Amino acid sequence: MEDRKQWAKKNVPFIIIELIALAASIVVLYVVTITTRTVKKVDIDQDSIIINETSSTGEGPAGVGKTAGDEVVSSGSGVRNIALFGVDSRDGNLNKRTRSDTMIIASVDQDAHEIRLVSIYRDTYLNLGNDTYSKANAAYAKGGPEQAINMLNMNLDMDITDYVTIGFEGLSEAVDALGGVEIDIAVDEISHLNNYQRSMYVNEDGTGELNEDIIEVYDDGLQTLNGLQATAYCRIRYTAGNDYKRAERQRTVITKLLERASSSSVSKLTKAAMAILPHVETSLPADEVMKLLASASEYSVVSSEGLPFEQNRYPAKVGVDGWCIVPTTLEDNARALHEMLYPGVEYTPSDTVVAISNHIADYCAPYMQ
Repeated sequence: MEDRKQWAKKNVPFIIIELIALAASIVVLYVVTITTRTVKKVDIDQDSIIINETSSTGEGPAGVGKTAGDEVVSSGSGVRNIALFGVDSRDGNLNKRTRSDTMIIASVDQDAHEIRLVSIYRDTYLNLGNDTYSKANAAYAKGGPEQAINMLNMNLDMDITDYVTIGFEGLSEAVDALGGVEIDIAVDEISHLNNYQRSMYVNEDGTGELNEDIIEVYDDGLQTLNGLQATAYCRIRYTAGNDYKRAERQRTVITKLLERASSSSVSKLTKAAMAILPHVETSLPADEVMKLLASASEYSVVSSEGLPFEQNRYPAKVGVDGWCIVPTTLEDNARALHEMLYPGVEYTPSDTVVAISNHIADYCAPYMQ
């Protein structure tokens, strides 16, 4: 009997640890299994992804571009750039035939655990990744995420090879699963926020029914928004600042979501993941998605900007494309972007960026008089 007590005293702590490890393994296995079944995984042909021939030091050749299948010098050690697209797809189609309302470069510094967010304004006049020029959000509609990635890489000397597209319903589900987000609502945003809530249930042709989930906002100031309210907030553009302010709102909600995630339990994070993943399409493998979700609480957003940058843009009515945001110049915007994403790393724009920049400047000049 004494031996049994001694054995128990000696081994129970290890048995408890093993049980905890087993329980954790079961949870991880469950989440990975559900994730694998749930995420809409899309394989991108890396040979179709264009990356401009350049280097982080500005040395070496710079030409029309390589594909992601070729060896390319990285712009920063430990930095992973991912394209985030937000679409209003009521039929569940997250790929083509819909313009991306949201385009964000998420630059993830995996060494410093820092995230830098850069919105590309949807009306920015750019090369669409196929040597035609129009508003930036047309790239996704015409060629899906691959063409949108090529647009970002060609115009800005980025090295993006992967993307995540989320339908607005997914954003709403994620916010609810994490308990809402705290947002400071301005007086002029209230009516638009409530109208956008209704618009997500009523179609342009008047069909559809209002849902009891709609909870109108009546007061300004700091308050916790639920998923539908936060999604509506992201879509507001008819206030001072127009699309510039709208992109800022989108980055704010993403930042607040990450803050919520950093203080959430594993069970709450798992619940959020399960809520959002059915509304997500991505080129990232399931194990990478899980790795990002698992480490989300360790990261913080250290900077958030919109491109073209305020000092390097000009609104103009450009031919058949109508009102556009003209980068002045694209070359200067690319320099400012790289300075933001890779502090202290020398950068020289590639020949591709210089050529696109010159074309935009020459073509748009008559419309900027």
